[in-house]
Amino acid sequence: MIDTLNLTRKFGDLTAVDGLTLQVDEGEIFGFLGPNGAGKTTTVRMLSCLISKTSGEASIAGYQVDDPEDSLKIRKIIGLLPENVGLYDALSAYDNLDFYGQLYECREARRRENIEHFLKMLGLWDKRDVSAGQFSKGMKQKLAIARALIHDPKVLFLDEPTANLDPESAKTVRDFILQLKKEKKTTIFLNTHNLDEAQRVCDQIGIFNGKLMALGTPAELEESVWGNKTVVQLEKVTDAILSALDKLPLKNMVVDEGRLTIDVTEADKENPAIVDAIVGAGGKIQYVTRLSSTLEDAYLKFVRQEK
Repeated sequence: MIDTLNLTRKFGDLTAVDGLTLQVDEGEIFGFLGPNGAGKTTTVRMLSCLISKTSGEASIAGYQVDDPEDSLKIRKIIGLLPENVGLYDALSAYDNLDFYGQLYECREARRRENIEHFLKMLGLWDKRDVSAGQFSKGMKQKLAIARALIHDPKVLFLDEPTANLDPESAKTVRDFILQLKKEKKTTIFLNTHNLDEAQRVCDQIGIFNGKLMALGTPAELEESVWGNKTVVQLEKVTDAILSALDKLPLKNMVVDEGRLTIDVTEADKENPAIVDAIVGAGGKIQYVTRLSSTLEDAYLKFVRQEK
């Protein structure tokens, strides 16, 4: 659905996006994770046909972003929540959505249905007749999300969708994103530096800091730091235990007094064999646990690399 090849954008001597290559499949929630100033918003602006690329290629649903005719087609099939929501403060929440729905040539019956559906999902239906100028920042953010969806886009670009929301509202938006995927199979491109948000909702994550530093599922990125390890705390590590473990195809094991830290690939299969070997050698196990890196570990590892 979204494809880029060596996509690059320069502002004078500054390279904001450097050779970005990625693929986002239809119906996927893709998290573009990186610090402020990493080039995430610039990327979305290029993909949304708001600014031109310097070099490389990019397409949405097969339409090329740099082709004048294709760019119009792209604008019709995408929804965008920008950094600044840009609502009409004098209009009510309902009329804001109705106005933008008309701009997208969305039929009246469908507009009414979508307006009610999205405002109810985001907890704003009771405020539909209140002017947007009276809304809090968080309420405006949710209204802007509904606006981005009013015309049933195939691709939705969300730039920091929970940035101005309190924890309860942020959860509402996260649940809303997951519901969108379930109901409409909307492809969602999510810009964020919120690790928890990316972990909860994304199928695939790209860690980006001017360049694409890493790409994978949350689990793959977590494992990329130091892999999976099993920790076995024993009353005592004896030569008999070590001899028994030597007979297993273990990749690496570190002994630290009464603790064994063992690299594993498939913990569900390897851990029972490890425990059986230790118990068979007379070992007394106090506990067995998994030691693995987190998405935060992966994020910090890659964003600290030189751009």
